[in-house]
Amino acid sequence: MKVFKNLNIGKKFQNSALAVGNFDGIHLGHKKVLKAARLKSKKNKIYFGALTFEPLPVMFFNKSIKNHRINKLSQKIEQLKKQKLDFLVIKKFDRKFSKINYLNFIKRILYQKLKCKFLFVSKNFKFGNKRQGNIERLKYYQNKYNFRTVLTKALKKNKKVISSTVVRRLINRGKVSEVKKLLGRPWEIRGTVKKGNQRGRKIGFPTCNINLNEYIIPRLGVYSIIAETDSFRKKGIANIGYRPTFNGQNLLLEVNIFGINKNLYNKELEVNFIKFIRPEKKFKNLKQLKKQIEIDIKKAKKNA
Repeated sequence: MKVFKNLNIGKKFQNSALAVGNFDGIHLGHKKVLKAARLKSKKNKIYFGALTFEPLPVMFFNKSIKNHRINKLSQKIEQLKKQKLDFLVIKKFDRKFSKINYLNFIKRILYQKLKCKFLFVSKNFKFGNKRQGNIERLKYYQNKYNFRTVLTKALKKNKKVISSTVVRRLINRGKVSEVKKLLGRPWEIRGTVKKGNQRGRKIGFPTCNINLNEYIIPRLGVYSIIAETDSFRKKGIANIGYRPTFNGQNLLLEVNIFGINKNLYNKELEVNFIKFIRPEKKFKNLKQLKKQIEIDIKKAKKNA
């Protein structure tokens, strides 16, 4: 998969089957659209690609939104690669780009730059300044600018359309086992392990500390997880919260990995969320906390 950080893709990848969207999370609904584009490209013997935007437009327009992403960019690229794309265009979403009106988006980007032959988008796709572009306008101009707009029927689970919004809502509520059904894989957070206060180590449960950065904040509490690095994949337990027993002030992801007792500072850790165990709680003393962690670990070993 060739990755472009601008719209200059060259003649080779023009006249393609192109899927356009934010693709946050790469859920089963996204995969359905991408599969349809891939099959169309195969049938017509043309290239298959995707156009996505960074940062997410909602975060660009609302600077107060700090925690929104289901996946970070590196995960998005990895998941899109698994969909067998020939090329991926990552367009920087900035002030200048946000000012482009819908007609110039069609004319300058879809026609002059990308020259796509088939355009795959979701039913609620909006584009251009003030989101004035929509499916109707794409279809109105498609003959003039030599492309075909292809809509795939929205994928539903329990009669509800699968969307990134629904996935975020479930993560917020701690329903990570439900999220797995919509993503087709466990929801995961990736981050660099940083040095903490080593309180966990002192009570017999060493943890890897990771900042959430721009990730959506799940329900605070304890989860059974599977932790991965480039050298191991292990069951474990994670706490997301403020550590009220220690009067913590900053939100933190703390991961205790079963069977791993070595220093992982500055290593990238992937934390796959399997099941919510219990909400975060303040304990009277360390003895109570330690007893509860032992109970949580037993549950986590059954879940993961």
